[in-house]
Amino acid sequence: MRMTFGVSSSVTLLFDFWDVHSPAGMVVSVLVVLLLTVFYEVLKVWRLWLGNPSKLTQPQSPYDAPSSSRCDSISVLDSSPSESSLTPIASVVTPQSTRNSLLLHIIQTVLHMLQVSLAYMLMLCVMSYNTWIFLGVITGSVLGYFISFPLLGRM
Repeated sequence: MRMTFGVSSSVTLLFDFWDVHSPAGMVVSVLVVLLLTVFYEVLKVWRLWLGNPSKLTQPQSPYDAPSSSRCDSISVLDSSPSESSLTPIASVVTPQSTRNSLLLHIIQTVLHMLQVSLAYMLMLCVMSYNTWIFLGVITGSVLGYFISFPLLGRM
């Protein structure tokens, strides 16, 4: 097996059954690798979004200021947070929130496993030292980043 990049239409990727020997097969393989790489980038953003506590229901901080219905004309000293915001508020931990937290953790763990597996598979594709496959991975990464990261700001 050679250890330098080469331009060829024949390569074996990941498994024995993914054996490419024609230009049409190479085009299909590059497209598959490109789509897998786009999926990898989208998966990264999805995991970031799931891990963002502001996007999901989050427990209230024990030091949140209680809501008040005072007028806007009250002086700054009267509405000072020095007394009200530092008093702990008793938080109620419900079995439902614990169950949701556990479910979210399980989902994130499965997504992490999928992301790491996909990353290693893409790395092995690049290690075939085929220039077309390498360009497919790079293009898929750029395209996936271009598509998914602007969506992160909107979520």
